[in-house]
Formats: sequence, structure tokens, C-alpha cells
Amino acid sequence: MDHISRYLTPEIKLSCYEDKFFKSDIIFDDHMLIWFISGETKIIQYDASFLFKKGDIFLIPRNQLATIINYPSNGEPHKTVVMHLSVERLKKFYQNIELVKKPIPENKIYSFNNHPLLESCLASLVPYFDLKSHFSEDLASLKITEAISILRAIDKNVDNVLANFDEPGKIDLIGFMERNFMFNMPLEKLGYLTGRSLSTFNRDFKKHFNTTPQKWLTHKRLELAYYQLAEKKKKPIDVYLEVGFENLSHFSYAFKKLYGISPKQLI
Repeated sequence: MDHISRYLTPEIKLSCYEDKFFKSDIIFDDHMLIWFISGETKIIQYDASFLFKKGDIFLIPRNQLATIINYPSNGEPHKTVVMHLSVERLKKFYQNIELVKKPIPENKIYSFNNHPLLESCLASLVPYFDLKSHFSEDLASLKITEAISILRAIDKNVDNVLANFDEPGKIDLIGFMERNFMFNMPLEKLGYLTGRSLSTFNRDFKKHFNTTPQKWLTHKRLELAYYQLAEKKKKPIDVYLEVGFENLSHFSYAFKKLYGISPKQLI
């Protein structure tokens, strides 16, 4: 895979994938503001999926589980400008701003539909990636502050997301796992998102599901794959990534071991 990331600062980068596609299950520690120069991205969450293309701008809030699949398109690589909106940076931004406490909205991806102000802000960074001189922290701070200010002007509710600095609290384990089993995450991360240490996560998981996380996850992913193949008439090549497998051969082997037939035989 030919992937190039060029950083102006740790918070601002130009990302380029020139391979056929790149797939990753991710959870970001920072809010991510992304502008598409070229290519396409499919983002899959437990209850929704999104397709972003050239010119699109979107914000992924931190601590969200998602599958991201990046594709080249129309002979052009997958190229984006990415701005990390870190908790540290946002705390500084909001420290002197009076906010009315509102219920935190459900995590979602925010799309800004090629907004001209955001596009101008992010596009203005592109020439700097070709310069050999140092990109100053002061200039980076100005550009990030500009982006946050534009987001607040576009969407009055974005403060509820950007100014929320709470860490995940202990939540219902069964509900969380039933919603998010298709994402390949280290167990430590799953524990963190449910407000548990790794040892507590494993103990509670055994108590609720009477098996190990690895066995349960594999079984749930294969159940979903069976439904997609049998009921939705999808092809194995279109299913295995979305249900949480990393390669087609491993998916086919596990599927046949559980159901006695291959995915191709089922359809």
C-alpha cells in the first residue's frame, strides 16, 4: 500500500492513499475535520453508513467506533487535508467562552456539504505542504482557531460536541457490544469505551455472555454475514469487510467451519 502523510504540525496533515483501497477500524482520540481533495471514503457505523467524495467536508467526533474504507476515484488518489481538533486545543479555545449546558447529542458524523468558508480555510493549507520551510505553531494555531470558529458559525450545536471533555463512563456492556461487534478494536479500547479496565471488561463479559470476547465476536460477525448473504443477496467480497473480517480467505474459512458451507455456496 502506497500511503503518504505529510505533516505541517502534529495536528495538520495531508494524507494520500494511492492503492486500490485501504480499510481500517478506528477510534480517534481527537475530533477530525477532513476535506476531500480527491478520492472517496465509506464510513460505516453500527447504525449508519456514509459516502464522502471530492469536495466534501466532514467532522468525526472523538471516541467513535467506525470502519473507514478509502478508495481512489476517477484515476485520482485518495487525498485529504486532515485537521486534528485535540482536547487540549479545544480547552484553550473554550476557556473564556460562556456556554449553556445542553444534553450531549448522540455521536454522529457531521457533514458540511462543501461549505465555502470551511473549504477556503482548509484549501489555504495546501500550498504550505510544498514548502521546505518550517510551518510555525502560531500559524497552525490561527488556522485551527479559524476552523473551529467557522464550525461554530455553521452549526450552533457543535459546541455540545467540541466542548465536551468528559471521558466515557461505565455503560451497559450488552447493549454496547450488540451495537459494535463488527469493529476490530483491541479489548483495551472496548473496555475504555464502556468505562472499564481490561480486567473488569473481561470479567463482566464472561458474566454476561458466558464465553470469551473473541469467540463471541467471531460468532456475531458470522451471523451478520449469513444474513447479508442469504437475505440481502450480497456477495462475499462486499460483506467480509463490513462485518469485521480482515481478509476474504479467513472469512470464508470461519464461515464454512460454522455453517458447513462456503459463502459462495450459500448464495
